[in-house]
Amino acid sequence: MPAEEPTTTEEANPRTAPAASAGSARRAFVGRLSWGLADQAASSISNFAVGVYVARSLGVTAFGVFSLAWVTYGVVLNVSRGLATDPLVVRFSGVPDASWRGAAARSSGTALGVGAAIGAACLAVGLALGGRVGPAFACLGVMLPGLLLQDAWRYAFFAAGAGRKAFVNDVVWGVALVPAMVVAARVGSVAAFVLAWGASATVAAGYGYVQSGILPRVTRARAWLREQRDLGYRYLVENVSLSGASQLRAYGLGAIAGVGAVGAVRGAELLLGPFLAVLMGLSLVTVAEAARVLRQTPHQLGRFCLLLGGGQAAAALLWGGALLLMPDRLGGFVLGGVWHSAAQLIVPVTFGVAGAGLGTGAAAGLRALAAARRSLRCQLFASACYVAGGLGGAVLGGTVGSAWGVAAATVCASAVWWLHLRSALRERHHHLIPEVRTP
Repeated sequence: MPAEEPTTTEEANPRTAPAASAGSARRAFVGRLSWGLADQAASSISNFAVGVYVARSLGVTAFGVFSLAWVTYGVVLNVSRGLATDPLVVRFSGVPDASWRGAAARSSGTALGVGAAIGAACLAVGLALGGRVGPAFACLGVMLPGLLLQDAWRYAFFAAGAGRKAFVNDVVWGVALVPAMVVAARVGSVAAFVLAWGASATVAAGYGYVQSGILPRVTRARAWLREQRDLGYRYLVENVSLSGASQLRAYGLGAIAGVGAVGAVRGAELLLGPFLAVLMGLSLVTVAEAARVLRQTPHQLGRFCLLLGGGQAAAALLWGGALLLMPDRLGGFVLGGVWHSAAQLIVPVTFGVAGAGLGTGAAAGLRALAAARRSLRCQLFASACYVAGGLGGAVLGGTVGSAWGVAAATVCASAVWWLHLRSALRERHHHLIPEVRTP
């Protein structure tokens, strides 16, 4: 007589199956979120260490030249993400592996192509400029393909739900940075530090190929841009407008209230640095998670975005409240002479970060819905408000006025993000309801 097959818990009590499934989904989400935070922590620590090491090795003037190359990299990175990796995260998160692999090959190839094209331009400009700045930009041009490919692997891994691989990749970059920076310090030039920074990123980019087994398809970059043109070019404008607004506000504030005002604002932002690092870590996974929610339980997308944005806003307010209780002695230890001017900005800067955090929940929902037209409108409105609020506030009230102007701008922009998400969810619901015809 054959043995009786064992009965699973779910078979014995079917009511426990949905609960078990929900619990597994929550654990998977927490796991992906944890790897996002860990990856951002590794990236932030590396960036902080590079900044401190280069500043101490080169001095103020040379560090300023290095910072110009760093800022330029940030702008180019936003271009690459808009064209290559943002569409990948929106459309290929939680899809079958074969589909993801093909998209990751085209997306990473696009990032590599963007790095090669803009890198060639940086190389030409650097060679033409000469002097102190020229060599730094020429070396940046050589290193851009590796820098952008490394970032593309991070986003590809998060789209696949493999945040652990992104974290390991960033750790590899950090480990490779150590000997590279030591060699650069012996040379003692800005160009050497730029090469060391980019070369270590290229090592991590090569390891990304080992991790994924995917060869970037540069020859398919044009096809990728054509396939994703409804999203890519709008995301490109979004990303560039975001970074451009920050630069315009900084330059304008310096012209209106003096360079010291820019330092005070930067000091207040540094106080919120750990929390901002958490926000950046969340941003690596929020769009991918929103896309998964849309595919699996679409009726929960609005609630997911509300919890996401509300949680970030509440956390920002708690962090700001803790900063208000910081003793002056501790603040002076952290920021030195900048502390007293930065401390006056803690409240408005905290409200600004809370408003931005609330808006990111709606932004993740719009991107998951692939509502690129709406998200572009929201981002352009937010960028315009940011510049107008920051500079208008500076004219009316100096540094403190600028901080309150930015806080008001981010709250207004957050409201617009949520209004557009509400409209987009209604439109989707309307299209999904089958038309009822009367006989």
